[in-house]
Amino acid sequence: MRSVPSLHPQPPRSPGDRVVPLRLLLLALLMVPLVPGVALAHGVASGDKGYLQEVSGVLMIPFAYLGAKHMVTGYDHLLFLLGVIFFLYRLKDVALYVTLFAVGHSVTLISGVLAGVSVNAFVIDAIIGLSVVYKALDNLRAFERWFGRAPNARVATLLFGLFHGLGLATKIQDFQVSPEGLLPNLVAFNVGVELGQVLALSMILIAMSYWRRLPSFGRRAWGANVAIMAAGFVLMGYQMVGYFITRSFTA
Repeated sequence: MRSVPSLHPQPPRSPGDRVVPLRLLLLALLMVPLVPGVALAHGVASGDKGYLQEVSGVLMIPFAYLGAKHMVTGYDHLLFLLGVIFFLYRLKDVALYVTLFAVGHSVTLISGVLAGVSVNAFVIDAIIGLSVVYKALDNLRAFERWFGRAPNARVATLLFGLFHGLGLATKIQDFQVSPEGLLPNLVAFNVGVELGQVLALSMILIAMSYWRRLPSFGRRAWGANVAIMAAGFVLMGYQMVGYFITRSFTA
């Protein structure tokens, strides 16, 4: 029977726990200018956007569906969650971190829309890309090697959950959703987001559970987290390109 690693195992003497070389960080950063065009991590399909702008009244089921759809197709959320659960082997640990993320996401999603708190969408999405980079570096133990200690993973997960929710709240406000039935619709949307999160996370966990049983996991985990880090830098690049382009047009 294979032994199950602990939640915070000691650094193994294997390629999977190598420190991140500076050249790989530079390579990831060099990928950013190669991103063509502008994209928002919280993009919404044009049909869904039109629906949100046209409807009014309490429509909890459609809003729950849209929330679930957003989460299942939200690659920024999924990349962050993949990083969060990458080295979590016990379900209670997975539940704890996902709950922290969900609480942060829910608080800023609902309160942000109701209070009219709006942040530049490109800036907030760049921070969300940064959250992906952070989690990959945390998994690679880069902070421990560079600074002697890593940030508190629980606090960081909650904090970045707040940013993820604020990004979606900003996008919903851009759609000028009808105030009639707004609160129950937001609650339904958020419930849908959490249901979609559970669905997507279940699929990720099934795939991870299978991969962890293979001998290649220890050898490939390091490279997988470098790829996650690079994807986070690319997401940041998309948003920063969009930010500077919009500023140049409005200047």
